[in-house]
Amino acid sequence: MSTAMNFGSKSFKPRAPDKGAFPLDHFGECKAFKETFMKCLRDNNFDNSQCRLQSKDYLECRMENQLMAQEPLTKLGFKDLMEPPPSQADGDAEP
Repeated sequence: MSTAMNFGSKSFKPRAPDKGAFPLDHFGECKAFKETFMKCLRDNNFDNSQCRLQSKDYLECRMENQLMAQEPLTKLGFKDLMEPPPSQADGDAEP
């Protein structure tokens, strides 16, 4: 029974989150972007797929103000918003 209570054999080793921690926006540098994103979520019953542009704008603001590490938006899941689909790209060039 003493072996069941022996917690010393396994030690817990904490590790940082995959993307790391980022500072809070104490000076409100991205507050307008956050409010726009939150309003979009409320207006769309918290369906975040409807608010991807606002989410992208908010993350761009955070990166520009050093509130999070610079990361390519394609790695953050916004590849489809960065490159227009081929059908739109061909239709944009009008004579």
